[in-house]
Amino acid sequence: MPTLPWTVPNTPPPHTEVHVFASRFETRSLWGALRFFLKTPSIWWQVSRAPGAYGASLKAEPLRRTFWTLSAWESPKALSVFARSRPHGPAARKLSAHMRDSKFVSWPARSDDLPVDWTEVQRRLT
Repeated sequence: MPTLPWTVPNTPPPHTEVHVFASRFETRSLWGALRFFLKTPSIWWQVSRAPGAYGASLKAEPLRRTFWTLSAWESPKALSVFARSRPHGPAARKLSAHMRDSKFVSWPARSDDLPVDWTEVQRRLT
């Protein structure tokens, strides 16, 4: 699966601080990678309509059982509301049993610097 391009559901105001969140998931098996892959469309739909979401992208390496996410939010609270809501919340709980490793990182950024480059995301997560 190629990288899903940066999608901007809501344009952030120029010159403002945004909350960037990135994650890296490695599944225990190809079966876990398939389950992650199958959950992606509904969560992608959700983030494209989430209040406070300023952008998102997904990089998938399913044969390596690794998935990277990147998103930008109006605030940590907007991210938290999204993460707990359906379908993301229940999917994350179900998929957690299939994870070998998960890493998360967040940092403030300027809206003018979006989207963040994948090289920067991978640097922060490794």
